[in-house]
Amino acid sequence: MATLKEIKGRINSVKSTLKITSAMKMVASAKLHKAQTAIEGMLPYEQSLKHTLDELLRQARLEADIMEQRPLKRVTLVCISSNSSLCGGFNANVIREARSRLKALQKAEVEEITVLSVGRKMAESMRKAGFPSPEDFTELSAKPSYEAAAELSDRLVEDFRESRTDRVELIYNHFVSTAVHKSVCETYLPMETPVPAEGEPSEDEYIIEPDKEELLSVLLPKTLKLKLFTVLLDASAAEHAARTVAMQIATDNAEDLLQELSLEYNKSRQAKITAEILDLAGGMQE
Repeated sequence: MATLKEIKGRINSVKSTLKITSAMKMVASAKLHKAQTAIEGMLPYEQSLKHTLDELLRQARLEADIMEQRPLKRVTLVCISSNSSLCGGFNANVIREARSRLKALQKAEVEEITVLSVGRKMAESMRKAGFPSPEDFTELSAKPSYEAAAELSDRLVEDFRESRTDRVELIYNHFVSTAVHKSVCETYLPMETPVPAEGEPSEDEYIIEPDKEELLSVLLPKTLKLKLFTVLLDASAAEHAARTVAMQIATDNAEDLLQELSLEYNKSRQAKITAEILDLAGGMQE
């Protein structure tokens, strides 16, 4: 049986851990609120811009070079994780999704697979799997910015246009709610645009100025840049949500353990006092 000193030491240790998990939960919660505000403000704009582009392509009956479907010989995966742990199964889930996709591509005998790891945890896992990231994107995971996302998007588009890659896929955790996030794998390039059936009326009619080609030259890259930035914000919100939940669970467990240890301490202390009283009473009788 543990001594009172040992139990007291465990209680102090749990109290210290409780302070840390509580503080981390508060920080993660504040970051989650900020990330939610960002993604909620950006997502409708990104969806509206994509809808405008879709309608323009339908009406103009145009096809951009970044919509070209090719046989898969070279594939680029952009895999997004966090830089740190203590966020439950957040990293494990997206790494599992990335490894599963890698196996599928290898089984399909894709000649060249390039993995751009956004986040330290993903970079470490992919390096062990034999797919080291050609560049360090840890900062892009820690602080998503439109400028950095636009730069990466331009690079991916250039690689696709120059046939250095035949497809670009994004693998990340999609934020559903504070308690739920799911790993997804979606195609970034070639861009897919739904084509309506023959004779189907368009939802919107646009007056295009100055001309279709010039508008597309601006709208296409802007849509792709915004898509990548939105995905980074989405993954960031999912990370902070996962960490908030993980720290809440850790805090609750610490509080439960603290109650158990306090009860054990009080029982042991009471038993010791009772034993001392009995010894005194026995000595007086003698």
